[in-house]
Amino acid sequence: MKIALNISRCIVGLLFIFSGLIKANDPSGLSYKMQEFFEVWNWHGLNDYTLALSILMIAFEIIAGVAVLLGWQMRLFSWLLLLLIIFFTFLTAYALFSGKIRSCGCFGDCIPLTAQQSFIKDLLLLVLILFIFRYRNQVKPLLKPIACIAILLATTIFSFASQWYVLKYLPVVDCLPYKIGKNIPEQMKTPAGAIPDSTVITYQYEKLGQPVEFTADKFPADFDDSLYHFVKRYDKLVRKGNAEPPIKDFSLQTIEGNDTTQALLAAPGQKIFLFTRGFQNIKESWLEEFRNIHKLAAEKSINIYFVTNDFANVTDWTTKNGFNNIQVLKCDFVAIKTAARANPTLYLLQDANIVNKWSYADFDEAADSIKTLSK
Repeated sequence: MKIALNISRCIVGLLFIFSGLIKANDPSGLSYKMQEFFEVWNWHGLNDYTLALSILMIAFEIIAGVAVLLGWQMRLFSWLLLLLIIFFTFLTAYALFSGKIRSCGCFGDCIPLTAQQSFIKDLLLLVLILFIFRYRNQVKPLLKPIACIAILLATTIFSFASQWYVLKYLPVVDCLPYKIGKNIPEQMKTPAGAIPDSTVITYQYEKLGQPVEFTADKFPADFDDSLYHFVKRYDKLVRKGNAEPPIKDFSLQTIEGNDTTQALLAAPGQKIFLFTRGFQNIKESWLEEFRNIHKLAAEKSINIYFVTNDFANVTDWTTKNGFNNIQVLKCDFVAIKTAARANPTLYLLQDANIVNKWSYADFDEAADSIKTLSK
């Protein structure tokens, strides 16, 4: 029994630490996943709090994992772990059986799991945590209380400090499709061998005031235009495929609404994109460094483009700050928040290849890199 209990503790503790560390590399990713659930449930009022919830949940995963390994305060942490895994199992079950959420973000973007894989993982963890919960009184701390408290305090500081760092300076390990070295048009293509969605043509009619649906190969035997009144025709999803490109919804549009994505990416040479969700309510400590980047880019004949979902406000800000030669382009919010985990984020491209990218906190490094470029 003792051996089984210790093995269970090690598995649960290490998995929680591993899961927390992966998500701590990109807490914004978990925040966006929470928003996805809240959108489905129409809990839109919680969207402003998802980042704080994400940071707290990630920190708790790491702290709880360490506490379980240490065997410290097992009465408290066994309850907390049990409540947490019940909550996670509910989320993964909802994602799996509702079909409204493709993945749950259990291991972030670095180790993508399907809803089914996440659900199975949580079921196994639930069994292990129930076992630990049943025999929690038999667990003895590995170290003295003062040592356990010191380790957990250090873990807590690390958990929050690491997340603060990546929120300011971008993820340490980049697992997103806009990774340095990637070619954007290639990432916009459906992967070879991907399975497309399977659909069937479906007709919706009204018969005696009641809605009736049928497919193109199964017309009712009594079908007659005088009895059936056409409502609409649509493609009904039968089986969801996996034919999705890594980069979706990336479309650069001018003020006139013209799509200039392919023209810009196909243009040879270096170019700079500044991705931003808007400049309201953010500190402009990076502005002077950006002015330096703007000057250096002009000397090197490198065009700069602002890419944003907040077109009107960013255009006003651009004019106000004297960047009249910078073109502002509209882009989908989902693409913006994927490309720019920090607001704003600067990209340097060679043709359509991502050469480098910097958070606003590293614009001094961006200026140094641009300075070394040939004209």
